[in-house]
Amino acid sequence: MGFIKLVVFGFVGLTVVYWSVALFARSVTKERLENKFDAENPEGDRNTRDAYIADGLREYDTSIRPKLVGLVYIVPTVVIGTIIYTINAS
Repeated sequence: MGFIKLVVFGFVGLTVVYWSVALFARSVTKERLENKFDAENPEGDRNTRDAYIADGLREYDTSIRPKLVGLVYIVPTVVIGTIIYTINAS
């Protein structure tokens, strides 16, 4: 029963961490795109700026960076699994 609680609460905790990191990474990318556009085009109009940011976020979505956030699930699971195996094997 304790193992099931560990898995359920661990998954819930990792899901919260995953979404927090994913939203933060996307927010940082959007902010970087906004600052870059504003620096390059001080008199740019709003529609051009929005299109530039949308294109940049589409590129971000297809890159490897958002997929690496998935390591939030893999790394802790492997570490905890290794610890449990090591403790029970000895």
